[in-house]
Amino acid sequence: MSDSLQAIVRDGLVELGYELVEFRRGGTRSRPLLDVRVDRLDGEAVTVDDCARASRGLEARLEASEAVPERYVLEVSSPGVERPLSTAAHWRRFIGQQASVKSDRLGGRAEFRIEALEGEEGSEEAVLVDAKGVVHRVPLAEIGEARLAFHWKR
Repeated sequence: MSDSLQAIVRDGLVELGYELVEFRRGGTRSRPLLDVRVDRLDGEAVTVDDCARASRGLEARLEASEAVPERYVLEVSSPGVERPLSTAAHWRRFIGQQASVKSDRLGGRAEFRIEALEGEEGSEEAVLVDAKGVVHRVPLAEIGEARLAFHWKR
């Protein structure tokens, strides 16, 4: 059911002009919590009004599909500064930025600068540079999780 629920959310967001960046389900069976992170398809920053618009559109779609019980919680927000990198397009968009990357090939989790994304569609490799300047090439399929890294300036 979770995959079909995620598809309903993803398709509903696309119709409204948004991209589903992250979908998490929590709560209980009788009162699920749907945590939805969205980005605008036009590349502009996500505003509070965008979140409200996406929420209203999703509520109507979820209730019409009967994919959730009568009582549920829907939280819609921007991906934030430590946004997940889950598609090749995300990796391309953030070339030059720092990312926290988790991969067995890298020995766990570490922070890298995204240097490039190379390869054919479906078999892309992230080219990452660590703090010592060492270049690492990791297939996206071997990256367990990646998020932009954010550091407060002092």
